[in-house]
Amino acid sequence: MKVALIGYGQMGRLIEKRLTEKGHEVLAIVDPLYPSTSKASLSTADVAIEFTQPDTAPANILSLAKEKVPVVSGTTGWYSRLPEVSEAVNAAGSSLLWSSNFSLGVNLFYRVAAYAAKLIDPFGDYDVAGFETHHNKKADSPSGTAKTLVERVLAQMTRKKRAVYGTLDRKPEANELHYASLRIGSVPGVHSLIFDSQADTIEITHTARSREGFAAGAVLAAEWLVGKKQAGIFTMDDVLADILPKI
Repeated sequence: MKVALIGYGQMGRLIEKRLTEKGHEVLAIVDPLYPSTSKASLSTADVAIEFTQPDTAPANILSLAKEKVPVVSGTTGWYSRLPEVSEAVNAAGSSLLWSSNFSLGVNLFYRVAAYAAKLIDPFGDYDVAGFETHHNKKADSPSGTAKTLVERVLAQMTRKKRAVYGTLDRKPEANELHYASLRIGSVPGVHSLIFDSQADTIEITHTARSREGFAAGAVLAAEWLVGKKQAGIFTMDDVLADILPKI
């Protein structure tokens, strides 16, 4: 598999390491801090893996779509433009696989959390909230992972109708799910979901020990997308649907 890396920060370097370990070729590296790579080189890539910034990701994806280079994007914070970008990718006959988090553990965590929310929803004694912690260099808050987690939990609950992020200067409404963020040090990522009653507390947490899990998932997604050989918009759900048993 010939891969173009769009972005060569910490994630880009880890992805390069994972690709090399698996016998794939890094065909091109595109980053402002490194010599530019010709458009011709990019167009010969089997897939591009994009980890950049929210303000540059849409343009990167659209440019690659014009060349019909499939893109795996792990950049978060740009999803307000996802409908527009998806339409353009489809119109170009290209493909995009995006995810707020490529970690296999996180994607399994989503499913565990959603099922827990469905089980607890009938029991009004349990309130639901959560928090996430990331390193102090992270550009977006709340994290894309937190938003995806909360969306999946809300989809399974009738008592909670909407999310409230950040600081509250009032008490939350009964139908609100409060999800807070903390930025400190070099924490790769912690996401917790809490179900609390007067009698007890149930807490589900995913803790990333390093960014290597994200890199491994991004490479897995790239391999899947190249093997799919199909235009369209995909997520990690599509990747896992081919792996997990139908439950």
